[in-house]
Amino acid sequence: MDLVLIADTHVPARARDLPAPLWSAIDAADVVVHAGDWVSPELLDRFEERSRRLLAVRGNNDGPELRRRLPEVARTTLGGLRFAVVHETGGRDGRERRADAAYPDTDVLVFGHSHIPWDTVSPRGLRLLNPGSPTDRRRQPFCTYLTARVADGALSAVDLHRLERR
Repeated sequence: MDLVLIADTHVPARARDLPAPLWSAIDAADVVVHAGDWVSPELLDRFEERSRRLLAVRGNNDGPELRRRLPEVARTTLGGLRFAVVHETGGRDGRERRADAAYPDTDVLVFGHSHIPWDTVSPRGLRLLNPGSPTDRRRQPFCTYLTARVADGALSAVDLHRLERR
């Protein structure tokens, strides 16, 4: 099962649209995971139309319609792994221990908010992934998103993709 992990799209506030390579990855993925800050309900509509399966949450920049349509936390099991998705996890210091306490029944936690790519493992073995942002790199050298593969209860081929500036 091939996954695309994305967060902090901020369309149309930070970009008019997502980069073409990301749309291609979304079209090809079995599951698309979005960790919030869509900004536009129309972008959610496009994801729902183009994704085979969408697992998504709202972020702090999402207005009333997105808050009505999306949960704060989303959970599912994919290929034997228990996933949770949330927008914010707090500051970087102590993140892994906080996540262990907040998501004890989770194998992989996908989050956003910081626009900073993140890939760590907590003391109890929880994998924490932040795909960065495909449209607003902030202090990062590139805009980014993640792809991964899930099979037989394992997460593999976790790759950070850099997007060229437009």
